[in-house]
Amino acid sequence: MKPMYLHDVENNPNASGPYAQLIQGMKSSGANISQIMHLFAFKPDATGALSGFTQAVMRGPSPLSPGFRELIAAFTSKLNQCPF
Repeated sequence: MKPMYLHDVENNPNASGPYAQLIQGMKSSGANISQIMHLFAFKPDATGALSGFTQAVMRGPSPLSPGFRELIAAFTSKLNQCPF
C-alpha cells in the first residue's frame, strides 16, 4: 500500500491502544495496513465516535443484512478505486 501523505500519523512512535498493537502485529507479519488504522492509532480518543458510527451503520438494525452492507461498501470502494 502507498505511504500516507501524513507521515507523522503513519510513523507515530507514541501510538497506543488496540489499533497500535494491531498495526505492530500486521507490520511484523508483512501484511498491508489500511491507512485509516493509522489515524485510529494516532488519535484514539478522537476516533472513538467514528468507530461507533461505523459499527452502528454496518451492524445495527437494518432491513439489509450486515453481509450485504459490507458488499455495498466493498463495491463502492472499488468504484472509488479505494482499497477496502
